[in-house]
Amino acid sequence: MKLKLRTRLAVAFVIITVVPLALIYAVVAGLSNYQMKSFRKAYNLTEQVNLFSGNSLQIFNRMTQVEQKEIEKILDSSPEKFSDMEYMQKLNEKLSNKYAYMIVRKDDQIVFDGNSHVTQELLDQLPKYEDVDSSIDGAIYLDGDTQHLVKQMDFLYPDEGKGSVFIVSNVDGLLPEIKAMMAEMLLAVILIIVFTDAILMMWVYSSVVHPLGRLQEATKKIRDGNLDFALEVENDDEIGQLCQDFEEMRMRLKENAEEKIQYDKENKELISNISHDLKTPITAIKGYVEGIMDGVASSPEKLDRYIRTIYNKANDMDKLIDELTFYSKIDTNKIPYTFSKINVASYFRDCVDEVGLEMEARNIELGYFNYVDDDVMVIADAEQMRRVINNIVSNSVKYIDKKSGIINIRIKDVGDFIQIEIEDNGKGIAAKDLPNIFDRFYRTDSSRNSSQGGSGIGLSIVKKIIEDHGGRIWATSKEGIGTEIHFVLRKYQEVIAE
Repeated sequence: MKLKLRTRLAVAFVIITVVPLALIYAVVAGLSNYQMKSFRKAYNLTEQVNLFSGNSLQIFNRMTQVEQKEIEKILDSSPEKFSDMEYMQKLNEKLSNKYAYMIVRKDDQIVFDGNSHVTQELLDQLPKYEDVDSSIDGAIYLDGDTQHLVKQMDFLYPDEGKGSVFIVSNVDGLLPEIKAMMAEMLLAVILIIVFTDAILMMWVYSSVVHPLGRLQEATKKIRDGNLDFALEVENDDEIGQLCQDFEEMRMRLKENAEEKIQYDKENKELISNISHDLKTPITAIKGYVEGIMDGVASSPEKLDRYIRTIYNKANDMDKLIDELTFYSKIDTNKIPYTFSKINVASYFRDCVDEVGLEMEARNIELGYFNYVDDDVMVIADAEQMRRVINNIVSNSVKYIDKKSGIINIRIKDVGDFIQIEIEDNGKGIAAKDLPNIFDRFYRTDSSRNSSQGGSGIGLSIVKKIIEDHGGRIWATSKEGIGTEIHFVLRKYQEVIAE
């Protein structure tokens, strides 16, 4: 059964957490139970002790209870034995097996010291005679440079001297048995983790290495430029989905490569079209210049018409070259913008006046209607916005097929925006072509012929400029009636500080 990678990871999570935890719990429980039994047997403890309780004082207290009771009996029956150094040395040896030692004091003098490393600080802290109730089964805790648990048993020597026997346990560190048990547990935990991780690694590795190997081979093929292959997907798990995504990427790369070939082809076509469009006005200019040189323009009116035609053809050439230059900047995203505050009413009035002379020469009626207040401002690049108006108007002029051409420019206030509408009474655009007229290299059936000219990128330049200004552009059209281009720009609103 093929498991999904998510399922494998879930199983791996169980293996790497639940299984080790269960094994660790079993090992810790077994070792601790064994060590507690051994500990109680080694130190003759009748009561249950918990080595992991953290209460080491309780353990040390219980460990010396047998010796404490033995000393109490001797104190009741034969207190003089605590003047016998040999007897006290034997008692101290018993205590040393339980990590304790004995100190005997008579009056204010230490008569026996079972630990040669006892500090004066500890001796000074030992309670005075009868400061501690010896009848209570317990001990006191002394804290200093080292921590000690002290049991005090007071008695009287035969000569009426005041005596005290102290059982002292150093509780600074862990018992050796606990240290050994912790080391064993640590080793067991490490072995359990290594064992489960090894099983997990082998299982996951074997389940993913094969598809990853095939994916690596496919990557090498793409690196070498080979896109004509198919990566077969065997499993429906996450790695299979990765292979599927990789295959889709390969197909997309192949499509992009084919699109690049098409793009290069369109670029060549664009250059060919522009070359044709440049050759046409150049041929006309040469013809009219030759006519002037040969004296064909014999009257002032005819000469003026020739010169005006030459001027218009030169303007057409200039626009074509300008469009080509600007198109290269669009392709590299290096359009130079100089934004500034522009008065809407006066700026678009100037734009209309500028194109008005050309419209008059072409016998096209130009209408301008401003519906915004005189103080309305926008932030825009004046030169590039002029290019927008000129491109749209030039495009409208090319497709006006009626004897009396009309172009109307309207400026409207639409809340936070101003809306510019440029309407013509040309042949219109088919509904299927309308959504695509702003795309580069898109051409309608009648968008290119020798009489209309144009590079076919004018409206794509317009769209780029408007969008870079934060605006939006669209078109509406009816075949046989005309086309209307709309675009909006956000108003400039001055922020007044309170």
